[in-house]
Amino acid sequence: MRVLDYLEQEHRIRGGIVTATRQQRKALDAAGVDVIESPWVSDGPVDAARSRLTGGRAFREYDVAHCNVVGPGSVAVARHAKRNEIPLVLHAHVTAEDFGESFRLSDRLAPALRPYLRWFYSQADLVLCPSEYTKGVLESYPVSAPIEPVTNGVDIDSLSGFEELREPTRERFDLDGMVVFCVGEVFERKGLTTFCEVAQRTEYDFAWFGHYEAGAAAGEATRYWTNNPPENVTFTGWMDDKRAAFGAGDVYLFPTKDENQGIAALEAMATGKAVVLRDIPVFEEYFTHGEDCLKCDSREEFVDALRRLEANPDLRERLGENARETAREHSLDRVGDRLVAQYERLLGENHSGTP
Repeated sequence: MRVLDYLEQEHRIRGGIVTATRQQRKALDAAGVDVIESPWVSDGPVDAARSRLTGGRAFREYDVAHCNVVGPGSVAVARHAKRNEIPLVLHAHVTAEDFGESFRLSDRLAPALRPYLRWFYSQADLVLCPSEYTKGVLESYPVSAPIEPVTNGVDIDSLSGFEELREPTRERFDLDGMVVFCVGEVFERKGLTTFCEVAQRTEYDFAWFGHYEAGAAAGEATRYWTNNPPENVTFTGWMDDKRAAFGAGDVYLFPTKDENQGIAALEAMATGKAVVLRDIPVFEEYFTHGEDCLKCDSREEFVDALRRLEANPDLRERLGENARETAREHSLDRVGDRLVAQYERLLGENHSGTP
């Protein structure tokens, strides 16, 4: 089986979609699938178009097309797949709901995105998404294609050796004591204001490891807090090695307002960190309050949770150990098996003539 696992503009974007796609590829490779990353016969769509105009091929050969973003290159792949009866899988990492509060003007653009996503995802033979929550969001648009949730998983091996980076990272950013941290892109939907306001009400060092926009594209909250951080908050900017973040931090605070899953939270769990989450619907599927995390609804509850964890190291350790077990349920082996099963089903339907 040869599968196109395509992430348009891969080298220009950051964040969870990139991580999820690369984890798919690693899982599929381990499952024995021949994975190609680009649909084009040459260096890109322009060269592919030239090839087509001179009588050659524009697209490479593959048995299944799997696209991870919603741009024009992915639209072209979708059209090619439909014309040539190649099973088309579209992965719904993006919804209008999680697009808001991410960068300047995103709130205004989010409502207009919904009809486009409805059209785009409805072309698929199968839509994959990270959670039952996201499936419900897509069904509400409504997307007419079949939708199946498949966890993004967590690459546990990629975190190996994080402990060795603890002291160098804490020294680099002047962090001490129980460090409360977050990992990933810095913007308001991720709970930026709550993160900073909780920090203002506690005595702990807070660190947010991840890129943030500093120019015109930055949202209002991002500009404000990164330029006026509380005294005990450090915004590190882009980290070349994510293991440094998980080594330096002690309690993972993730007050996000909307997620399709939250890969960094799973990574924190895989490293045995105590995790504090906002109590939103998607986390009901995977995480249990008081067993592998603490869930909070308000700024005051987040403050109380951190104080509990600082005062009770045994609670931190118990939550962390249970969190490791939760992360193992999202191993890449399971992701690969689930993806292969879906591909094989689609190929079987094509060969049998089933619509």
